[in-house]
Amino acid sequence: MAAEQIENLQEKMNWHWRNSMRTVRFFAFDARASFPAILLLFRLADWRFWALFIFNLFLFRFLENKGLTVPSALRNFRSWIVGAERPGWLSVQRRKFIDYG
Repeated sequence: MAAEQIENLQEKMNWHWRNSMRTVRFFAFDARASFPAILLLFRLADWRFWALFIFNLFLFRFLENKGLTVPSALRNFRSWIVGAERPGWLSVQRRKFIDYG
């Protein structure tokens, strides 16, 4: 009985570590998707910043439902922009892209 109480007490003391790697949320959205909110703070009355902010939140929410987090979506977008040609690499060092999925 006392051993169970000690174990429960230790579990209660360490509960905060369980959630330490969860993503930070801004309501139902990933907090990293709300980076246009910084622009919104400077111009609250400008509707374009509000539209950018809302569009960005829903875009990353859609991508998150498809299985991409915000950092992986940005990496995917960057690799799509750059393409297969890597001009900074020597032709000997270049590797072919492999699609495992």
